[in-house]
Formats: sequence, structure tokens, C-alpha cells
Amino acid sequence: MAASDRAAGPAAGAVNHKVPAWVVRTLVGVGAVALWVALYASLAPLARAVTYRLFSLAPGTHLASAVEFFVFEAPKVLMLLLLVVFAVGVVRSFFTPERTRRILAGTHESVGNVLASLLGVVTPFCSCSAVPLFIGFVTTGVPLGVTFSFLVAAPMINEVALVLLFGMFGWKVAAVYMGTGLAIAMTSGWVIGRLGMERHVEPWVYEMKAGTAADGAGPTTWADRVRFGRDAVREIVGKVWPYVLAGIAVGAGIHGWVPTNFMASFMGKGVWWGVPLAVLIGVPMYSNAAGIIPIVSALLEKGAALGTVLAFMMAVIGLSFPETIILRKVLRPRLIATFVGVVAAGILAVGFLFNALF
Repeated sequence: MAASDRAAGPAAGAVNHKVPAWVVRTLVGVGAVALWVALYASLAPLARAVTYRLFSLAPGTHLASAVEFFVFEAPKVLMLLLLVVFAVGVVRSFFTPERTRRILAGTHESVGNVLASLLGVVTPFCSCSAVPLFIGFVTTGVPLGVTFSFLVAAPMINEVALVLLFGMFGWKVAAVYMGTGLAIAMTSGWVIGRLGMERHVEPWVYEMKAGTAADGAGPTTWADRVRFGRDAVREIVGKVWPYVLAGIAVGAGIHGWVPTNFMASFMGKGVWWGVPLAVLIGVPMYSNAAGIIPIVSALLEKGAALGTVLAFMMAVIGLSFPETIILRKVLRPRLIATFVGVVAAGILAVGFLFNALF
């Protein structure tokens, strides 16, 4: 017995000298970030090498321009998505649906509009979640206008939209989009709250009792939150990458073949009806930010005005026809029409404003 204890002694002592797990995870994380930065910095020369050396395309041709655009933008956008979705996934681990409802319930309505719009940026909800969220918010005592502020902000201002805008246009355009989107969400909710349209919610919604679900067993340690971030990457990037590639492919076609004068003729700054037309075209469409923003990038490069393009993108992402169909389950037509009209008016105002300023 003593001999076995002596034999086990050195092994037990060796275990105590192992590098702590958190140190290993930190080093791996730092190394992964360094590798990410190095790869990101090499994308431009890599795109040129693939286009002109590997494929031997002649510089200045439509095909070469389209291929270089695609080879550069596709990995850049996907890499940005991986990084930012992971970081936002960690932030989202602090916000369960029950916790979000509890934050919004009982607040002053004006404060609630601001909080709801801000929470819409960092919470993992989209137009697909409109009905269950609406029911949950209303039955928990969240004012109707506050609920609409959240429903506008959640699909329109999300981390995918912001990271794509940042990667393609820089932080100023991303900040402009976020600021104007928040302004539309806050204003729309405030206006709807002032109109007193609670009677246009389907009666069965108010007849439901609020659930008594607990806050849920969400992540509590940083290791859990990191795993939550990895799960967000698998779920979100795993779903949107085909839309990213499809959008970039369409954008590459516009970049390579569509004449600048043609695009500027109906989406240019001097075309006053360009903004309403962009909204009318965008509302019936259904796409997410991953699919539409690469197209937006190509449109801007071809002479489309920033305000017109922003209005088009906001209409597609935040005011889609499929969302109104989903909302019909809980809202009567007059309230849906009011919601669409108020949000569309905000989008039009943003389009005209930015065409005047930029």
C-alpha cells in the first residue's frame, strides 16, 4: 500500500503543476484572433492573385471585375460574421425572452420605447418571432407602442446588418444605419402608442394570461457564455451563409456588368421619386440583411444615392410583406395598416434626409 502511494505521489504532484484551463483557453483565443487578423489583412492581394493569376482574367473586363469583387467580399463578410456573431452571442446570453419582457413591463412608455428599441438590437428575435413575442409582451403588461418599437428594431437593426455594413462601407455608414433605425423604431412605437389602438388587437390576445415561466436556466458562467457564443455562430452563420454568397454573387454581377448611368437614372440623388420607388420595391420582397447588403454595396458603387439605398434596405429588412401576414394573426387590418404606414413614413424621411445631406 505504501509502495503504491509512493508511486502515485509524483503523478499527483505533476497534476498540480498543469497550466490552468482558463490560461489555455485565453492563449487559444488570442492565437485565433491573431490568425483572423492576419487572414483578413491578406484578402485583397489574395483576391487579385486568384482573379488575375489563377484564373488568368484580363484586367478591366466585366468578368474580372465581378470575380475580384466576389473573391474579396465573400471571405471578408463571412469572417466578420464569425467574429461579431460570436461576440454578440455572448452578449445575448444575458437576455432570455422572459428577462426581456420583465425589463420592458412596468416602465414609463417613453422610456420603454427607448429600451425596447435598444433591446431589439441585441436580442435574438426576427420577424418570424413576431406573434409569440407580441402575445408575450402584451400579456405581461408591456404597452402596445413599446411592443411595436421592439418589433421594428429587432429585425431591422441586428448584428448581421451592422457587421455587413461595417465591413463593406465602414463604421460611419453602420453608425448612420443604426441611429436612423433606432429613431424609426422609437418614433413608430411612440406614435402608435399615442393613437390608442389597443382595440384593434385581436381580443383573444388579451384573454390569454401571462405565463409564469421562470427566467430560464440561461448561461451563468463565462465558460457557458463562450459556449453560447459558439452556438450562436453555428446557428446564425450556419443559416445565413447561403444568403451571403447569393447576395454577393448578385452584387458581383451588378458590379461587373450594370452601367453606372443606368443605376443613377432611377436611384440617383437627383431623382426625387427614387426613394418612394425604392420603398415600394422593397416592401414586397423578403430577404435578410445577409442577402440584401451585398446588393446594396454594388448599387452604391454604381451611382445609387445613399438615402435611396438605405430606404430600400430598411423596407426589405424591417417592413416585409411576409411579416405583415404573420402579424395578421394577432392584429386587425387597421392596426397593421397603421404600423406599415408609420414605419414607411419614417423610412421615407430617412431616405430623403440622407440624400439631402450626403
